[in-house]
Amino acid sequence: MAIDAEQEVGPAGRASGKKRSLPGVGLIKGLGVTLKHLLQPSITQQYPDEKPNLPPRTRGVIALKEENCTVCYLCSRECPDWCIYIDAHKETHPPAAGGRARSVKVLDRFAIDYALCMYCGICVEVCPFDALFWAPDFEYAEYDIVEMTHEKERLEEWTYKVLPPPALEVGAEPLPEAPASAQAGPAQAEVAPTPTPAAPPPAAASPAPSPAAGGGGAGGPPAVSGGPPTSAAAVAAEQPAPARAPAAHIEVEPDQETYDRVLQEEVAKGTDRRVAEGRAKAAAIRAARKKAEG
Repeated sequence: MAIDAEQEVGPAGRASGKKRSLPGVGLIKGLGVTLKHLLQPSITQQYPDEKPNLPPRTRGVIALKEENCTVCYLCSRECPDWCIYIDAHKETHPPAAGGRARSVKVLDRFAIDYALCMYCGICVEVCPFDALFWAPDFEYAEYDIVEMTHEKERLEEWTYKVLPPPALEVGAEPLPEAPASAQAGPAQAEVAPTPTPAAPPPAAASPAPSPAAGGGGAGGPPAVSGGPPTSAAAVAAEQPAPARAPAAHIEVEPDQETYDRVLQEEVAKGTDRRVAEGRAKAAAIRAARKKAEG
């Protein structure tokens, strides 16, 4: 049987039916695809000249808001990789007006080893005081793996880059607001005056013991009354002291002069614009509160 010249002969001498391809056909096809896309406009984003527009819920890096942290160690205990390191110490503050001294925890170190972190987000979810957030920043690579452990100062800088939550979807129902009575209930309970207990009635004067009752007559011991004290000073001492009202929160506007000065200093250091604005605003609020209190 004659075999076509374009067919290949298999190991058993049978025609396989596969046609031979001309040399260079694959190269020509590849160059054709290259020329096709070469003539079309490019859709590639030129990073790092063009920054990507990331969504608000991007899991880029974990940021720390230090003022919200109460050093409860819950995030470090729940972390499956044990990549969160927390150090703190206790300080005793004297009471403002009587009472016992108050002991508080002061955060010394809060670091996250991003060489171990697997970005599960458990620490963000279990934090009861909203001290940890997801920030969309992802440019924190280092040349040495030891430098992948970032301290609280770097984590606080990423806090200023946290994006606001996305808007509700179309048709979504907002959260129901608590009634006014429920909102005013706890506040009223805190400032409610302590009820004053009624003064006990004066004890009846015990009759003078008779000589027959063993009172001893005029030469015997004086009669002792077993009733409670009835003086006004003793009753006032038994009443609990009224609770001291908490200090009122002062709402102030940021000091514009401090804001401009700190912003210029941070920008001159080469700090990111958004981080510099956050630091300048915090410094301006602190300066305005000092002026209001002083």
